[in-house]
Amino acid sequence: MMLHIPGVLSPDEVESITQALANQSFVDGRLSAGMAAEKVKNNLEMDRNTQAYAPMAKAIGGCLYRSEVFKAAALPHRMAAPIFARYTPGMTYGFHIDDPIMGTEGNRYRTDISCTVFLNDPADYEGGELVIKTAFGEQKVKHTAGDAVIYPSGSVHQVAEVTQGVRLVSVLWIQSMIRDPDKRAVLWDLWQAREKMLREAPEKAETEQVDHAYINLVRMWSEV
Repeated sequence: MMLHIPGVLSPDEVESITQALANQSFVDGRLSAGMAAEKVKNNLEMDRNTQAYAPMAKAIGGCLYRSEVFKAAALPHRMAAPIFARYTPGMTYGFHIDDPIMGTEGNRYRTDISCTVFLNDPADYEGGELVIKTAFGEQKVKHTAGDAVIYPSGSVHQVAEVTQGVRLVSVLWIQSMIRDPDKRAVLWDLWQAREKMLREAPEKAETEQVDHAYINLVRMWSEV
C-alpha cells in the first residue's frame, strides 16, 4: 500500500527545519547505503554528528506520531531516526529496495515501511520524483512541502535525477506492529470505515461490532 499523507508538517515547521538545514554540513549519502544501494546512490545527507541533528530528528518523528492517518496506516512499533537528504542537479538514487534490517548492534529493527517527508515544494526543483514500481506500473511521487508518503520497503523504487534546483526530503523506516502488508491494507480500510461510523453513528450496534472487529484483528495480527 502506498499512501499520501498531506500536512504532516505545518508550514512553520517546514520553514524551521529548512532554515536549520541551510546551516548544516552534508556528507556523501553513500556512507549510509548498503553494498548494493551505494552503487546507485548519489546524494548528500546531513551529518548526524552535529548538535542540530537530534532536535530536528525528534521534530520529524513527533510530527508523524501526531498524525492519526500515519499511525492508522503504518501501525508503527519502532521508527528509525530520519535521514535528511539533499539532491542538487545531476544527483539521483537509482532503482533499489531498502535493506530488510537496519540499525546498530543491539538496536536492530525490521524495515516494513519506508517514509519520505517532503521539505520543499515541487516548484523548487525539476526532476527528483520518487518513482515506485507497483503492480499497476510505476507511480511518480512529488508532493507539497510538509506532506509525506509511505510505501512498502520491499518495493523497487528510485529518486529520478534532479535537473534543476534542490530537492530536500527526510527519509525514515518503520517496523510495523503488523508485518504483512496485505493485512495492514485491510486494517487501513477497516479503520477508515470505523472512524466514520464512530463519528456519525456511535450509538449503533453495527458501529460497536466494527469497532470490536478492528481491535481484535489488530490483537490477532500484531507482532510486538
